[in-house]
Order: sequence, then structure tokens, then C-alpha cells
Amino acid sequence: METIEFWKMSGSGNDFILIDNREGQVRDEDMARIVERACRRRESVGADGVIFVVKSRKYDFGWRFFNADGGEVEMCGNGGRCVSRFAYLKGITGPRMTFETMAGPVSAQVNDRIVRVLMPRPSGLSLNIDLKNPGNWKSVDFINTGVPHVVVQVEDLEKHPVFEQGRAIRYDQYFSPGGTNANFMKVTGPDSLEIRTYERGVEDETLACGTGSIACALVASARGLIKISPVRVKTRSGEELGIHFRKKGDSFEQVELEGNTAVIYTARLNGEAL
Repeated sequence: METIEFWKMSGSGNDFILIDNREGQVRDEDMARIVERACRRRESVGADGVIFVVKSRKYDFGWRFFNADGGEVEMCGNGGRCVSRFAYLKGITGPRMTFETMAGPVSAQVNDRIVRVLMPRPSGLSLNIDLKNPGNWKSVDFINTGVPHVVVQVEDLEKHPVFEQGRAIRYDQYFSPGGTNANFMKVTGPDSLEIRTYERGVEDETLACGTGSIACALVASARGLIKISPVRVKTRSGEELGIHFRKKGDSFEQVELEGNTAVIYTARLNGEAL
């Protein structure tokens, strides 16, 4: 096969492969296979997911987002920030843009390396969901921030068994058949949190999760643990994400995710990597 030009980018610790596919050089039926193989660490490029930029009739561009396991999902917050900067640096659009996702249109603003995206309106907030508590959870809640997220509040985040408990939650029958992402958070101040996330589709703990950071901030607000917007969320990578929102009764609107992005390298993917 011909080589494929790509960019490797990171959004606060989430790393992605980005491909400008507006001319359709990667066929739809080949996407999942390429994603699964290209995302293998040590054997190929390695990434948490792959973003294909495609044409859109309504907006500046569209995207198709795939997790590392080859599964296509509706939304990814840090991926949304990376693709926005990618589109700007490639000259696809200006610093303000709207792009099409399976979760609905997403607007973004690029300010050098800092990107702020207006996310789809969250839904499905449910406090105190019926999951078996192993005894070290202070609370367990659910919200959909473009993709499903469980939020567990814990005392000792550093020592918490995130992989084991995250995997159990991800595959719990309560969320069958699609599964869920699992976040573990600790409130550290009136406007600050620390979180760790087990991501569905990556099937491991990741260094950051944009939609998970939003989920934790909104759940903390719903519980009255956070009083101020924006909320500063410290991710496993050590970088902070800013979560801006307006609380209206029991719901949230104007939810925005802000943080740093980095272009790691640009290259061509050889067929031997697949």
C-alpha cells in the first residue's frame, strides 16, 4: 500500500494520530484495521486513538474518531482540541471553527498551543447509581459528556487500583452492551480536582481524558463539592485542563474544555507498520 501522511499530537497526555482524509485516500472499510494496527505501541506508531479529518457539507470539516481498539466513538475532548489545532495549522480553517462529530457540531478556538472547545450538551446525569461499592468509594455517579462516564469519588487517588476497578466498571452489566469509561476523582479545592481515568476502547488507564475531566467537574458541581467555574482538573500526566460551564438547575450548558496541545512529529506511515 502507499504510505500515509500523518501527524502525531498530544492533548495534555492523550496522544493521537491525525490524518487529513478529505480526499478519501483511506477507504472507510479500511479505517478500523489501520487504527488497530497503527495504535500498537512498540510495534507501530502507538496512540490512544486515530482522527480522520473528512469533508463536511455543513461545517468547516468533519471528523471520524476511533479508539485504539478500532472502535469508532462519538466524541473525545482532547482529540477535539488536537484536531482543531491540526485543522488550523494545515490551513483547513481559521482559528475559530465548527466541526462535525457523531455527537453533534463542536466549536473551537485556537490560541497558539491552547485550544478551547465548546462541547455537546451533557446528558443522563444520575447520582448514586446502583453499582456494588467495594468499600473504598465515597460516591459513584454517571453522566454522558459525549460518551458515557462513571465518576467515583475516592480518598487516596494515588494508591487507588484504577486499572482493576476501572476495568470492572467498564464491563459491568449495568452498562451493557456498550460499556462505559471510569473516572476516579479527588476534590482538592473549591475549584480544583485530581482525576485518573480508565478509558473504554484503550482498555487501560490513560494520562488524560477530556470528556472524563468534564464529567468529574460536572458531577462535583452537582454534588456541591465545587463552587466555581472554571474548574481546574489535574490529569495523570500532571497537566491541568480547564472546564468552563454554566449550571442551570439540575443541568449544565455552555460546557467548554480548555488546555494545551503539542505537535509531536509529522511523518509517513509505511505499510510495514500495519
